[in-house]
Amino acid sequence: MTKDIRPRINAQQKRALDYLRTKERRILVIGDLHEPFCLSGYREHCIDTYERYNCNQVIFIGDLVANAFASFHETQAELPAGQDELDFAIAKIQQWYESFSEATCIIGNHDRIIARKLVRAGVPQKWLKSYNEVLGTPNWNWVERIEFDGVQYLHGEGGTATTKVKNDMQSTVQGHIHTQAYVTWFSGQKQLFAMQCGSGVDRESLAMSYAKAFKTQQIACGVVIGGHTAINCLMPL
Repeated sequence: MTKDIRPRINAQQKRALDYLRTKERRILVIGDLHEPFCLSGYREHCIDTYERYNCNQVIFIGDLVANAFASFHETQAELPAGQDELDFAIAKIQQWYESFSEATCIIGNHDRIIARKLVRAGVPQKWLKSYNEVLGTPNWNWVERIEFDGVQYLHGEGGTATTKVKNDMQSTVQGHIHTQAYVTWFSGQKQLFAMQCGSGVDRESLAMSYAKAFKTQQIACGVVIGGHTAINCLMPL
């Protein structure tokens, strides 16, 4: 008789496994990257979080690229020139694309810098390539805002996630503010939450010199499950 070598799990472990297998959205929310100035190890942290929570969907919360050469902030002379920075950023984004080939990308203020400069120069939008064409990410979907399970996802230039929830009366996930990673709940006629998901930006990079005097960056990503559970996942540093 063949010996039964199947792994045995107890009742608690089975409930945990059943929970991980529940058919609902389990969204990994990846913070601002500002490539090519993302912190080393952040991508691996996001991959680990995706696997740990059995995620089945990915949202980049915006500012995937830095475009530091064209920034409205003061830039350092030692930064790479525009073409070099873009080439470095594309190479970094390709690594993210290899890890997460299907994703929704929220358009952040740094992502749209080039488009804004073209508009100011009077250049028609038709002359502008899409993000997917430039970055080589054909399966990514770029949007200003998106909603799943009653939760809205946006970059967050208009203030904190807490303020947005109060203004819109809707659960909100956003990035943009590198120094914040939190989930706050509000209870009234229905339960709502505000999530700041943190970021993956290397504050020691020259591109972030304008923020050197700010509070410490919160290096983190987030997970939203079924629109009812929101979790901050801070990267061990």
